[in-house]
Amino acid sequence: MNLKIYNSLTGEKEVFKPLLDGHVGMYVCGPTVYSNVHMGNVRTFLSFDLVYRVLQYLGYKVRYVRNITDAGHLTDDGTVENDRFVKQSRLEKLEPMEIVQKYTVDFHNVLQLFNLLPPNIEPTATGHIIEQLELTKRLLAMGYAYESNGSVYFDVRAYNEKGGNYGELSKRNIDELFANTRSLDGQDEKKNPQDFALWKKASPEHIMKWPSPWGEGFPGWHLECTAMSTKYLGDRFDIHGGGMDLKFPHHECEIAQGTACNGTAPVNYWMHANMLTMNGQKMSKSTGNTILPMELVTGDNTFFEKPFHPSVVRFFFLQAHYRSVVDLSNEALLASEKGFQRLMEAVKLLGQLEASSSASEGFDVGAWHEKCVEALTDDFNSPILIAHLFEAVKYIFGLKEGKGKLSFEDLEALREHMDQLVFDVLGLQAVEENNHSKLDATLGVLIELRNQARKAKNWALSDEIRDRLQAEGIELKDGKNGTTYSLN
Repeated sequence: MNLKIYNSLTGEKEVFKPLLDGHVGMYVCGPTVYSNVHMGNVRTFLSFDLVYRVLQYLGYKVRYVRNITDAGHLTDDGTVENDRFVKQSRLEKLEPMEIVQKYTVDFHNVLQLFNLLPPNIEPTATGHIIEQLELTKRLLAMGYAYESNGSVYFDVRAYNEKGGNYGELSKRNIDELFANTRSLDGQDEKKNPQDFALWKKASPEHIMKWPSPWGEGFPGWHLECTAMSTKYLGDRFDIHGGGMDLKFPHHECEIAQGTACNGTAPVNYWMHANMLTMNGQKMSKSTGNTILPMELVTGDNTFFEKPFHPSVVRFFFLQAHYRSVVDLSNEALLASEKGFQRLMEAVKLLGQLEASSSASEGFDVGAWHEKCVEALTDDFNSPILIAHLFEAVKYIFGLKEGKGKLSFEDLEALREHMDQLVFDVLGLQAVEENNHSKLDATLGVLIELRNQARKAKNWALSDEIRDRLQAEGIELKDGKNGTTYSLN
């Protein structure tokens, strides 16, 4: 079946045709490692983990490149005060590269927790300063950039006059942007406000800086992705992915830089994962409507009634298409947990069933598998795939009750397909029974019964519960914040 991918550049699903038959070059914008990775990041990277897994499942050899932004990410093209690494290093009283290391480790730990496969190559911005300098020199020589006060900017107007189409990805009219901001021209060192930094002059107090032909400075955020993607995937490659929030200006700038440098559009298929909300509202640190991955997994938060296993969270994300907005809520995760558990029970049961000596009845494994593959090839449609998986789940539980039959060949095929789709493609992991959770729940009931007895002044029952637990090696401790227990 032909794989179809929704191309953000054209706004249409297109049949995927790799530049090199059987091979895929894919670049995904990685994290800016100045703070903990948040759940929105996890959703984006998990979306492209699915893409990576599906491409491999379909038989492609994939070179997956995902960068680490560890320098040069300004909140705008302004002063050192807007450098995220410098701001965070001052807050935490650490060197900028200590900040980078701390949050790079956090990023890797979180993605491993949610069972994301590592990319084939994970380059860093600081490791590719030379490549960024060379690109800047080339753009200057070709007339697509200009130097101003020790900084170098990409000239958007010159790019468009030379046949470029800045705004083609985000569907923005650059002439309108110029018209609306013309009054600002000449008020800073840029010719036009839409021009973006390729290289920024570093002020004396700026810590992260490197020598260049224009003086000490640091690279612009947009340039690093062009430098690293083209170095490892070539001047033109198959897929570029990232979050919807990167479409403008970051990806728009990448297209302009790559096209200007190499005379060809750098990417064939642009893919964007949509946003994550929580309890129906935008996730934001300023409003407090935000949660870190570890807070969700451990239950150390005020939004959710219990901890949720990383595989349950992963299953929750995959129940929505990567291009749709997902709302994280307690009710949604509880529902996903039930579905996840039923899916895992079915996979376990399937491994225990015995084949029929006669022909299969009630389920066409081949036709079912074709539908699953069709969902995957329709722009990586994980929710449709999951719906097909639950068709098989229903049949598997029916087999246990004597409804239907599976021949040896069909049983083996169904086992293989379920294992591949559930574990290899969706990346889910079986959750071992947690006896500690069951103990917590059981003792929670007993503590509640004891509290009720105490309120009713039934001291005999209250003491009996405490003493019998004590005899079993479980000590109850009454404190200001309630009753806890410890195992002796």
